[in-house]
Amino acid sequence: MKRTITVTGTGSAKAAPDLVTLTLGVETRRDSAAQAYSDAGRAAGAVAASLRQAGVADADLQTSGLNLRADLVWVEGQGQKVSGYVASTNLLVAIRSQADAPAAIAAAVAAGGDDIRINGIGQGFSDASRVTAAAQEAAWSDAERRAQQYAQLAGARLGSVVTVSQQPAPGAPVPVGGMVKAFAAEALPVEAGQSSVTASVTVEWELLEG
Repeated sequence: MKRTITVTGTGSAKAAPDLVTLTLGVETRRDSAAQAYSDAGRAAGAVAASLRQAGVADADLQTSGLNLRADLVWVEGQGQKVSGYVASTNLLVAIRSQADAPAAIAAAVAAGGDDIRINGIGQGFSDASRVTAAAQEAAWSDAERRAQQYAQLAGARLGSVVTVSQQPAPGAPVPVGGMVKAFAAEALPVEAGQSSVTASVTVEWELLEG
């Protein structure tokens, strides 16, 4: 019966990110539903226009979510009453130049005024293939090192590779070092730091007599 050994290796690679992703929200509270909806549309349009002026391409702007609801308050003896209406929408933004990010974000904040919200920021890679390949090579080396160690402990040596199984790729790159700072109307810096991509591979080797 052929003897085999199966080992899972993991590896990671780091690089400076070149892509900033933002989730911007626009939220308006007005006395009527029509006014809230209309003003939210104008604010969202102004934010999108400011981002285009800052160099963000149309393909990197995407509207996500649209909500219009009554704003309710509790009145003693009367129950819930409508105090106004709230309209909101989100804009997903990709800024493909780290250096342009602070000015683009500041422009969006200025255009949106008190109706804008910054709901999240992320950093990653426009093309992650190079850093992913480096992480995969590191995972393979880790698996091979572990397999050789176990083979030696078993008084054997590694033969041919029998099977290779790549584990599911992780989600977004994990930031390493470098703080992402809060934003105001001024162009505050966006610190790039480094992002780490992790890979995992499971390899089965044939075990030969030592």
